[in-house]
Amino acid sequence: MPNLTRRTALLTSLAAIAASAAPAHAKTPTLSGDRFAAEIQALEAKAGGRLGVAMISLGGEARGHRLSERFALCSTFKLPLAAMVLWAADQGQIALSERLPYSKQDVLGNSPVTQARVGEGALSIEDLARAAQVTSDNTAGELLLRRLGGPSMLTAWLASQGDTTTRLDHYLDRLQLTSSPDGSDTTTPQAMARTILTLTTGDALSPASRAKLLAWMRATRTGERRLRAGLPSAWAMGHKTGTGINPGSSNQINDIAIAFPPGQPPLALAVYYQAPGYFEAQRPEDEAVLAQAGSIAARWG
Repeated sequence: MPNLTRRTALLTSLAAIAASAAPAHAKTPTLSGDRFAAEIQALEAKAGGRLGVAMISLGGEARGHRLSERFALCSTFKLPLAAMVLWAADQGQIALSERLPYSKQDVLGNSPVTQARVGEGALSIEDLARAAQVTSDNTAGELLLRRLGGPSMLTAWLASQGDTTTRLDHYLDRLQLTSSPDGSDTTTPQAMARTILTLTTGDALSPASRAKLLAWMRATRTGERRLRAGLPSAWAMGHKTGTGINPGSSNQINDIAIAFPPGQPPLALAVYYQAPGYFEAQRPEDEAVLAQAGSIAARWG
């Protein structure tokens, strides 16, 4: 946990930036008569679940389906978390070389990097941020959240970057894996797509930190049957997946990405899919919905 002085300094920085941030997410309505949206709606009807898709090109408006509806973040929050780590390092609030201690008792499920290296007793903040993004390491995400002051600090930082919609309310052991009535741990497709553009093409991060975040996103290999499978192989892309499987609620299958069509502006995609029920294991047909959404986006992007 950061000491009081550091946490106060970070809060002060976030408050100052948030005060001047433009409410960007209110300016991206669905385009009426959009054939892209119509194809996404048809895909949703065929799949049987609830599908939210936002596509935004640099300087453009949001297009898609269920743009302003809330969906569970699941692990997609780890992309802005990694970005916040790099931002805090840019601001001199933390050092990427700082090592955060942890033990076997701290290791959560789906933690391939921290599990394999638990014998080291600590990992650097940079290694943890890369692990959270590239492998969706849950323990890494938990350690970083605690170091930065908790879920509310990530929510405040996102607001400081213009995203007043996305909210993280819980640590990973209590993270809501489906859309909750009170909006806990949720985002909307258009909010997240706009945030992806901000973090990967804007000046929120220093050029070096932005390049590092993009490198981590491109190195991510979770969910290869999702958006990556639907976008043309000639398109460079980086992404972050999220998955929620919890008895009593519908499975959540997510993927958010920045893509670089040759000779065209960057394209941000945020796809959140609530499957038509609970299934014990992740289903290929649910991931295929995201691949098809990516294929549709490639035609209309």
